[in-house]
Parts: sequence; C-alpha cells; structure tokens
Amino acid sequence: MYRSHNCGELNASNINTEVTLAGWVQKSRDKGFMNWVDLRDRYGITQLIFDESRTDKTVFELAKTLGREFVIQVKGTVIEREAKNKNIPTGEIEILVSELNILNAALTPPFTIEDETDGGEDIRMKYRYLDIRRNPVKNSLLFRHKVAMEVRKYLSDLDFCEVETPYLIKSTPEGARDFVVPSRMNEGQFYALPQSPQTFKQLLMVGGMDKYFQIVKCFRDEDLRADRQPEFTQIDCEMAFVEQEDILNVFEGLTRHLLKEIKGIEVDKFPRITYEYAMKTYGNDKPDIRFGMEFGELNEFAQHKDFPVFNAAELVVGIAVPGAGNYTRKEIDGLIDWVKRPQVGASGMVYAKCNDDGTFKSSVDKFYDQDDLGQWAKITGAKPGDMIFVLSGPANKTRAQLSALRMELATRLGLRNPEEFAPLWVVDFPLLELDEESGRYHAMHHPFTSPKPEDMQLLETEPGKVRANAYDMVLNGNEIGGGSIRIHDKATQQLMFKYLGFTEEEAKAQFGFLMDAFQFGAPPHGGLAFGLDRLVAILGGQETIRDFIAFPKNNSGRDVMIDAPATIDDAQLKELHIKVDIQ
Repeated sequence: MYRSHNCGELNASNINTEVTLAGWVQKSRDKGFMNWVDLRDRYGITQLIFDESRTDKTVFELAKTLGREFVIQVKGTVIEREAKNKNIPTGEIEILVSELNILNAALTPPFTIEDETDGGEDIRMKYRYLDIRRNPVKNSLLFRHKVAMEVRKYLSDLDFCEVETPYLIKSTPEGARDFVVPSRMNEGQFYALPQSPQTFKQLLMVGGMDKYFQIVKCFRDEDLRADRQPEFTQIDCEMAFVEQEDILNVFEGLTRHLLKEIKGIEVDKFPRITYEYAMKTYGNDKPDIRFGMEFGELNEFAQHKDFPVFNAAELVVGIAVPGAGNYTRKEIDGLIDWVKRPQVGASGMVYAKCNDDGTFKSSVDKFYDQDDLGQWAKITGAKPGDMIFVLSGPANKTRAQLSALRMELATRLGLRNPEEFAPLWVVDFPLLELDEESGRYHAMHHPFTSPKPEDMQLLETEPGKVRANAYDMVLNGNEIGGGSIRIHDKATQQLMFKYLGFTEEEAKAQFGFLMDAFQFGAPPHGGLAFGLDRLVAILGGQETIRDFIAFPKNNSGRDVMIDAPATIDDAQLKELHIKVDIQ
C-alpha cells in the first residue's frame, strides 16, 4: 500500500513505529549534512528528516533533488522531534526516512501553495487543481461536505426520500434564460437544463412519494455576481398533505440543526415578518436583522416646510446611524458621493446630527427647526451621538437606495459579524408583479404558487394585491431559501396561467402534462429549496460562494481552467443540424 498513515495523524504515541507515508512536498530545508522535508496531504503535514549519519547515502542524495509539489512515498521510523511545533498536531514528531520513492516529479507551481498565497484570482482559477491543495479552499470543500451530510441526515431522519430528477427537460418561458441542449436524434429540437426540478417534484407528490428531497444541480443563463454561478446547487424539498406552517416548522428545524451541528450555535428566535413590513422597514425582502437602523418614514414631518426636494417626493425616509454623530464633513460628503453612484442612484442626501445635549444640527437648518428635527429623531429612533441620514424620491427606488446605504454603513461600523446568525422568515409575498415595460403580470415566485385563499376574489379586480402562499428564509441579509404552497387543482392552475398572459393553447403546450396529472388525484402539497452554495458560504463566514465550489466559473461564466465554453467543430454542428453564422 502507498501509506500506512496519513500526514495529519501521527503523534508522540507513535514514536518508534515503522510507517509509510505519501503526499506532496510542501517545502524542504537543506542544511548540508541534514535535510528536512514537510510532507503534505489532505489531512496535514508531517516533517521528514534525512540525516547523513543515519540515512542510506542513496536515499540522502535523492532527497536533495526534491522540489516543491513532488509526489513522494517514504518509509521510516517515527522519532521525537527536537524543535517541537505546537501549531500542528504532528509537531512533536518527525519521520527518520529509510526509503524514498519519487512517485511523480512536479514543475514549479505558478503560485505558492500556502494559506497566504502570492497567486491572484485569475491564475488560481486557471490552476484550480493546485488551488484546492491550499488549506483555505480544501477546508471550504470539506466544510461543504459536512453541511451536505447534515442536511441528508436531518431530512432522512424525518422520512424524506432522496429522488433524482432529469437534467434534460423542456424549456419554459418563465424565470431566467435556459441553457439549451440540441438533440441529434430530433432535428431542430432542444432540451433545456433545469432551473429547478419544480414540476418533477410536484409530480412526485402526485405519485405519492409524500416527502422528497434532492441535493441537485440547477442551471440559469443569467448575469453573474459574486453569489451567483451559471450552475448552482439546491437542497430541493417537497411535502404532501401540508400547510405553510408545517413547512416552516420543518425547515426552521433544519436551519436550527445546521447552526447547532456545524457552528455550535443555538438559535432561539426565528421571527416571521411580512413582505410589506420588510420593504417598509428595511427597504428589501431579505433584511439583515443583526443590527437596527430601521427605516423611519418622515413625510408627515418633512413635507410641511418650503424644502422643494422633500415636498416633491413620494417618500421621505431616514435611518439613525449609531455613533455617527462624530462623522467629519469629509466622511459625510464621502457618503453622499457613495449614494450618488450609478449603482445606488440617489440624487443627494440630507443629514441631521443628534448632539449630546439634545439639540440637532442638520444640512437643512434653513428649512427645519429643532422641533421638526426632534420628530425625525423620534421616528428613526435616533439617540444623542447618532446621525440621521435621509433620502427622498419615488417610494420603491428610495427604499432600495436607503437599504443599500444601511448595509454599507453596517459593514463600515462592523455590525455584520460573520459569526453571528440571525435567521428569519419573510411571508405573504405578492403573488404577481407588474412588468412596466410589457404591461403584463408575471409570477413573483413561479406560476405554480398558490394564492392565499382569502385573496382569490381579487384576481379579477386587483391582481397586484393578491398575496401568495409563499415564504423565504433569510439569513444575515441573504435569501438562503424560498418556497410556497403549490396549486394542486387544474382549474386554479389554468386561472393562474390566464393572469400570466398564457393562452389556453400555450399553457397546454408548456404545462399540459402537469395539469393532466392534477386530474388524477393530486394532494395538497408545498415545498422549499435552499441554495446550498450560498448557505454553506454564510455558515462558513463568507458571502461569496466561489471558494465553496470545487470548479467554479468566473464572472463571465467561463471555466478558465478547461477553457469552456468553446466552439465545436463543423462535423458536430452538422450532426446536430445547427448552422452558426458569426459575423
């Protein structure tokens, strides 16, 4: 065998034991008469010693030829180390090598394979297989494995069954763009890669599977960000004979389980807030509640004076920033410039300092007296030493702008502790959203989401006011999962397609198989999907998912390691009946 032990398990109890190890050369130190080599594998590092007086001459000379990342096998005896290293588990011992076998020589790596590397992101992605040897990436992948195993354990213990669903499916017009796959056997026709297994898991409920889950790859051809990849992984779940409360309890339980088993944290509070409350209080539907700075709407106390900017605004809204009363004018101007950036889009910002003596000093003292500013402080919850920042304009845009400012300030103030976890549910989402360009409604979640029964009568008259039986789980300002109670009867599903602008023929062509299935005894059902990549990253103290994926794509959706996507040759195109005309 190549090894009797790994490079992370030997200690003083193994002294005088004959062992065989294999791994990569981390580094070597040649002192002429003695040579030390750090041997690394996935489990750790063990120091090897080659001693001119105790090691065979051939082995001793061969050791001097070893370079970084050479793959070697050694046999030797565990001995006590003179200069002990308390920072590693194997730091009390070393291996006096008697046999050395070079399994594979290695070129000098393009970057240093250390925890703190000199390699930039682009070069490390090109040589991702080398990057994985570094502890930060390796440990992220092991961490992901641990989370996935705990998910499987928790759900399996609740009688969920893991079922695989197809990757080659039918393209649908809802959601993001599909990745499509040409069919050689069916000229001019295409499969799509699934954005989620949505319809299949509903069909599993029709099939009586009752509790389903799957840790599954999904695909979306959309613009990328740090927390998005064209292929991503979901913890996809569905349950039959359930109401919303049943699903919230099960997956609240899963989140508690993960936080306890993975992070050692007990979470007591798991608040539930409505979508409407989230938007009015935090400006977005995935609020970070680890800190305050809740919105205060100031129209009543800001639009009665001769300040035209506020008087013309649909919404005047502010936040109290704790301890920011000592900000300099330069810092305040920097924040004003920050909110004016195109990414935020505000036209300006008003501020009011809450002095320690209870008085106020603002950028609009010309228009507002101390009583007015006192009302601003009361509504925003500002205390002496705080600063109130106020934005105004169209309601939805202004809330989004202030939300961005709130998160930026929290980051600058150190209020977003990655080791603190504040989960919550956001419920009662709108069922439909109006696309202002097309004038059509589209499903806020997906077209299979059930309306709240008490809102059904509004579909004909005020469809924008219909609430969905939908819910999102939010953790530290990130949506980590979302789901809904599904429509389970044909008539309601047909009605939903109608309000989404589908003709009867279009609905039948796209989703006829699902509506047919509903006629054969579909149970009430609902479910939820967690984004595994994002969940793992947040539990790991990060907000970017890339290092928790073995072989990620870059921000352009490219795999620079294998150079994909790539062109294919004319013979393949011809076989697939595809003509490509690139100008």
